[in-house]
Amino acid sequence: AKMALDKENPGWNFESIKAETNGKWNDMLSLVEVEGTEEEKMNFYTSMYHLFIQPTNIADIDGKYRGVNDSVFVSKSGTYYSTFSLWDTYRAAHPLYTILIPKRVPGMINSLLDYQKVQGHLPVWTLWDKETYCMIANHAVPVVVDAYLKGFKGFSPEDAYNAIKASLTVSHKKSDWETYDKYGYYPFDITTVESVSRTLESAYDDYCAAQMAKAMGKDKDYEFFMKRASAYKSLFDPGTMLMRGKDSKGKWRFPFNPFLLSHAASCGGDYTEGNAWQYTWHVQHDVPGLIQLFGGEKPFLNKLDSLFTVKLEGESLADVTGLIGQYAHGNEPSHHVTYLYALAGRPERTQELVREIFDTQYKNKPDGLCGNDDCGQMSAWYMLSAMGFYPVDPVSAEYVFGAPQLPKMTLHLADGKTFTIIAENLSKEHKYVDSITLNGEPYTKKTISHEDIVKGGTLVYKMK
Repeated sequence: AKMALDKENPGWNFESIKAETNGKWNDMLSLVEVEGTEEEKMNFYTSMYHLFIQPTNIADIDGKYRGVNDSVFVSKSGTYYSTFSLWDTYRAAHPLYTILIPKRVPGMINSLLDYQKVQGHLPVWTLWDKETYCMIANHAVPVVVDAYLKGFKGFSPEDAYNAIKASLTVSHKKSDWETYDKYGYYPFDITTVESVSRTLESAYDDYCAAQMAKAMGKDKDYEFFMKRASAYKSLFDPGTMLMRGKDSKGKWRFPFNPFLLSHAASCGGDYTEGNAWQYTWHVQHDVPGLIQLFGGEKPFLNKLDSLFTVKLEGESLADVTGLIGQYAHGNEPSHHVTYLYALAGRPERTQELVREIFDTQYKNKPDGLCGNDDCGQMSAWYMLSAMGFYPVDPVSAEYVFGAPQLPKMTLHLADGKTFTIIAENLSKEHKYVDSITLNGEPYTKKTISHEDIVKGGTLVYKMK
């Protein structure tokens, strides 16, 4: 502690430390320049501040940190990140880090891999390098895969893949791969809490592992993980058109209340901080497959419309907030759902809902968020949606178009590049996207690629 004090603050000067810290935050916040009203800018930069508070480097001045089992380790780089709220942040916060702070991404990935070497599996939800196991699945997997597929260097791909494979095949406190593999899903009579949510979220991690296996030429592993990635199909009930608990004999949970909110920590149930209405859409990796289960785009869209209109029946849950019908913006499993309209042929509905969420769920006041910011994920949704796009499938390196919410934004990227986003004619009345150009050329795709963003350029939305 004395050594750290002498190196970090030798003069013991409060004002100089304050000024230095202020300068560092200004540098971080200057990575994006935005135009808009004072309230819009306050909301945006508050979100950006939230995004960058964590993960935290817990290595001391000599690279030492106290990790798993209270053992002391040394980071050769002097950097070791913790406070990984991965159940939340894999969705948008980490993809946004790959755009705005790419130099820090390898350090985060190496920290996840170092943790796995000691604990045997990638982190679930770590705080000061202690595993809390407070959430489900293993969403360090998409974070690692996303970085690999986007071409980040500075970590060993083979070590990364081995860590992923071990995490998804060797059971630990929050996984039971023997049961999952035997039945093709988590039966609620064996996995007595969160069986539906665990199945759906594990299927996404499997899909991510499959994409890395494919890219590395590991064909057998690719087939294995892709087969498991279809586990979500086992729990879709065509009668209710909802994801529903199923037991080891293949029988649906009965009686079934699709509004029943549950969380293992408080009341058990088949879902994690949610219900059947909210979790039915948790198929980020295979939206066409989900649409097919519904019988096509029309019934899919009809059910999706119902999500935003049906009212909660029964008791509420503290984590399920920011409700628009049964859509819960205050909790992460809902965050990609508004963008499903754009993928199913109704982009104008995505654009309407994004505007409604901006107007009702983010306020410039102390209690202005509709739910827990969850280590920057709520704020990452705001920032990306303000830009006019969002990563429905975080490892796809594709961002689905919605509608921009600020007139102009300039992203200062690596190597001095900039990516400028302009919303022409944007107003409260003009919330729909009429056309898009990228670097002056008409752009008609439903998504924009990570590559197109980070190489710099100008994206212009013409609003109507």
